[in-house]
Amino acid sequence: MAAMAFQRFVALGDSFTEGVGDDDPTRPNGVRGWADRVAEVLAAQPGAEGFRYANLAIRGRKLGQILDEQIEPAIALQPDLITIYAGGNDILRPSVDIDALAMRYDEAIGRLATTGATVGLFTAFDPGGYPVIGLTRGRYAIYTEWVRDIAERRGCVVLDMWRGGRTVPRWAIWSDDRLHMNSVGHHYLADMVLRTLQIPHAMPAPSLAPPPDLTPAQARLGHASWAWEHLIPWMHRRATGRSSGDELTAKRPFLEPILPA
Repeated sequence: MAAMAFQRFVALGDSFTEGVGDDDPTRPNGVRGWADRVAEVLAAQPGAEGFRYANLAIRGRKLGQILDEQIEPAIALQPDLITIYAGGNDILRPSVDIDALAMRYDEAIGRLATTGATVGLFTAFDPGGYPVIGLTRGRYAIYTEWVRDIAERRGCVVLDMWRGGRTVPRWAIWSDDRLHMNSVGHHYLADMVLRTLQIPHAMPAPSLAPPPDLTPAQARLGHASWAWEHLIPWMHRRATGRSSGDELTAKRPFLEPILPA
């Protein structure tokens, strides 16, 4: 695809797009994220003087909720660039019907594609090799193949985390909860999105922490601490039908300019 100056960028999805893990208390919902970073670069491009950005994503949302709550409001904003990632929270559940999800996703993406906007679909990140979540690798692989199929038939851009994620140091990009990227991960993802869209940028590369050098006992203690602080609360929320985003609204529900830093 040829590079172009986008004027109206709308990002849809869950915690991944909201920016969870990239903490910034000065921003709405207390997070920055890859989409904010992409918007900042797009706003600085030649010919983008009127650039506006909206982010409708809310953490914890499942695919059906994202489609029901965000598709029509996004279309009403008349964007020329749309990104969406939906389904990650569904796939974590063992009883998920991925084919049924894909059918509904395909219909919604078709609706977005008819707007004439450039639509970017994210594949899943390959969880192979990670504790616990690595057990879901097969399901995420099936989801990713569905995304590629939908994108091809609907004329969308594939934002390929599955392949692109292999080029970054995995030990450096994840937050303490092991489900969300940290600021380094969000930087790498923003870079991948911009390169896919052929948008030049000069974002400074983040500093990387050294790789962990843990004894087996320290590693076991880390796993236990993570389970107590993050896994058990997550499982409790799922068992009680609650979500981390229940009390939140979209951090940028309307198209607004990017303010100078």
